[in-house]
Amino acid sequence: MQTLRNSASRPVAVAVRPRCLRFTPVASDDIATLTPMLARSASRSCDFTAGGIFMWVGYFGYEKAVYANTLFIRGLSEDSGRRPSFSLPVGALPLAECVELVRDYCRATGAEPLFSAVPEDRLEELTALGAASVEELTDWADYVYRAEDLANLTGKAYNKKRNHVNRFVADNPGWSLVPLNAETLPDVIEFFENLDIESEKADPAMAEFEREQCLDVLRNYESYPFEGAALRDGNGRIVAFTAGEIVGDTLVLHIEKMDHHVAGAGEAINKFFAARMLAEHPELVYINREDDSGDPGLRYAKESYHPAFKLKKYNVLMKM
Repeated sequence: MQTLRNSASRPVAVAVRPRCLRFTPVASDDIATLTPMLARSASRSCDFTAGGIFMWVGYFGYEKAVYANTLFIRGLSEDSGRRPSFSLPVGALPLAECVELVRDYCRATGAEPLFSAVPEDRLEELTALGAASVEELTDWADYVYRAEDLANLTGKAYNKKRNHVNRFVADNPGWSLVPLNAETLPDVIEFFENLDIESEKADPAMAEFEREQCLDVLRNYESYPFEGAALRDGNGRIVAFTAGEIVGDTLVLHIEKMDHHVAGAGEAINKFFAARMLAEHPELVYINREDDSGDPGLRYAKESYHPAFKLKKYNVLMKM
């Protein structure tokens, strides 16, 4: 609080906003509050979604600070160095003011003003504010597809995918795609708990963490702004499930698991869920199937669906 003197020499109190950000751990109770703020990013990156934050709180140690209707996230960088870093702030404040707030925080705490997973379309704006170094996170680019391509699998490029789907349909007369809801969740949880999953991540620790987080999401599914579905075979048995969230014109898929011993189960749930979401959300243009984390097998699988583009991300260390 500062005091000024008016013409009558009487002290007048003037409120001054504190400049220091105060971070507290992100908790599941924050989902409802932070999700609308994350949507203000206007980014197709999975890092600005509820799933991208809340499914990975324990792995990246995310903390939050809300200042002037703007969300700041602090955690570990999305690279092997796992350095303390910040996400690009989202909210009412201009980026220049946000960067100065982060610099103030770093001066006060001795931290580095490092921003991690900065999407390519915000890179120029951020670096113009004084970047010391820029590093592309080549293993963390999101694979983004046209929703119509995944829903229809039209054309020669998708011949193999269509064949796998047709194989599943032929092998499983009476198959069904059912919503992920209170009625189906017990079967889905049982399926996933007993699923023999080969690692889909280059980092085994991350793979195990992801498995536990998927189970946590399923057990607390009603807390997340997700839409999902499960695929049943001809005998009514769950053979695959998926879940994601709509942000603007993009469906961000956070979870997709299948029984690899069931021919075509993965391709089938991919196609059928994309078609259902496109029918229910006419505004849908893209589907973000997230990154490959540097895993060669996962990279091959994502490339095989022919992404419309890859959303590159960067680490940006700002000058103090």
